[in-house]
Amino acid sequence: MLQIRMHGRGGQGAQMAAQILATAFFRERKYVQAFATYGGARRGTAVSSFLRIDDKPIRLRCNIEDPDAVLCFDASLLDEKLLQGAGTKTLILVNSTLSAEAFKDFAGLKIYTIDGKAIAAHNGLGRIVNSALLGAFAGLLGAPEFKNLQQVVEEMSPVKAKENVSSCLEGYELARAIRGVA
Repeated sequence: MLQIRMHGRGGQGAQMAAQILATAFFRERKYVQAFATYGGARRGTAVSSFLRIDDKPIRLRCNIEDPDAVLCFDASLLDEKLLQGAGTKTLILVNSTLSAEAFKDFAGLKIYTIDGKAIAAHNGLGRIVNSALLGAFAGLLGAPEFKNLQQVVEEMSPVKAKENVSSCLEGYELARAIRGVA
């Protein structure tokens, strides 16, 4: 079972990102479970989304304590509490203008960074970073298949579908370059 936690702030698209990723994996005939938690229903408050993916039905009904991957939409949220349960094999992607070296205080963790805000702005999406981060996340994870993710992003984008797909592709290609995959 693949267990993913996503952390962001209200309005950044973390909940939508979990729905898009769950839909992409579901179309690949995987069982999925996606749910979210958030404090006040206000823009800017901390939100968390959780996603489980497996080849068989998922019976667990609890938060994800030991994630296989963490996607952090806002580097200011990154702390020991957010990374609780993450281990040396946990893939961690952080939306940040800083390099992964800037997060060396979290020794032993595989932290990757991508400037999702710059990618979003480049593609005419302003500050909406979820498509760029989803593409990068898929590029680092090696799943779901990009063509499938691209189609789901296009279908589920409420506005600017082409811009969201372009942002997703840019994030995906950047992540593959970081991983050293052609």
